[in-house]
Amino acid sequence: MLKVFCAPARYTQGPRATEQLGTEIRALGLEGPAVIVAGRSAIRLLSGTWSETFAAVEMRHVIFLFGGECTAAEIRRGCQAAREANARVVIGAGGGKVLDTARAIASDLSLPVVNCPTIASSDAPCSALSVIYTEEGAWEEYRIYRRNPDLVLVDTSVIAKSPSRHLVAGMGDALATWFEAKACADTGAKNMRGGASTRSALALAELCYKTLLADGVAAIEALQRQEPNDALERLVEANTLLSGLGFESSGLAAAHAIHNGLTTAPGTHGYMHGEKVAFGLIAQLMLESQPNSVVEEVLAFSNSVGLPTIFADIGIGNPSRELLETVAKRAAAAGETIHNEPMVVTTALVLDAMRAADAAGTSFRQSIEKHARR
Repeated sequence: MLKVFCAPARYTQGPRATEQLGTEIRALGLEGPAVIVAGRSAIRLLSGTWSETFAAVEMRHVIFLFGGECTAAEIRRGCQAAREANARVVIGAGGGKVLDTARAIASDLSLPVVNCPTIASSDAPCSALSVIYTEEGAWEEYRIYRRNPDLVLVDTSVIAKSPSRHLVAGMGDALATWFEAKACADTGAKNMRGGASTRSALALAELCYKTLLADGVAAIEALQRQEPNDALERLVEANTLLSGLGFESSGLAAAHAIHNGLTTAPGTHGYMHGEKVAFGLIAQLMLESQPNSVVEEVLAFSNSVGLPTIFADIGIGNPSRELLETVAKRAAAAGETIHNEPMVVTTALVLDAMRAADAAGTSFRQSIEKHARR
């Protein structure tokens, strides 16, 4: 099996980066008109800057208001808006679902795509895939595209003004990167591009994990001040670039499959992708019988930044066996990434792993509370 490493054509990050969006697009030889897929908050924050940056390079643009969920119907609606604008480039500005929708529109119309995340909530921006959901918010499918984005532009001045929950959710998504990458490398599983992992991808995945541990808490403090600092810059790079390259070029395993299973539980629908992945990671560690030292390091970090570690943290406190069986069955479905793990995975194993994760998270939290009372 050939080794395959993929990445966006260009990654640009820093304070007020949106001011250079038009220049960056032109530097890559891309032309307008541009259609910008964006949610209301991104439009409110950035519409003035978009007008200025595109006027500076004489590029016309129109804005398509994102409907809130990356569904097949929303993608069709966006394609129609792009056709009406005679768009020659698609720009996504917002969170992961906005960017996934922009990528899907660009792929359907064979257009270049630019991703401009306004929150660092997932590793979606750099990838060549979209996660498609049903109208009810349940996971439906991954769509894999021929190429990664032409440009990923990350404005850390904007991200510094975002709610800390989004940044923390991104940490949850990124936290799983190293452990899933290692599982895939150990079993020789294919990555998201159908090839074997490279040493470079594994190194980036490991650096992602180390950066989270080193800078996670300080990055949250920067958001509370709404001012980018070195810790936030490194953390945003970890959530966005390192995790994005690490997962796509190394592969996914149990954590994301369990996330997919959790989307079948209505109680989890109010929780973000990375929050559910974070719990899925703890279940993965249980499934793999990882050493206590590894589990405790992950639990300590998760508690320090506010990531979910128990069922109640993702909206399913005291779940019935029937509910957990539904989640586990979906997580262990044929073709799911959980089968990249180094064992034969069954619904029963997944159910036991989730229960063990909840028990470990509960025990760890109780030990923290007991220590604090002393």
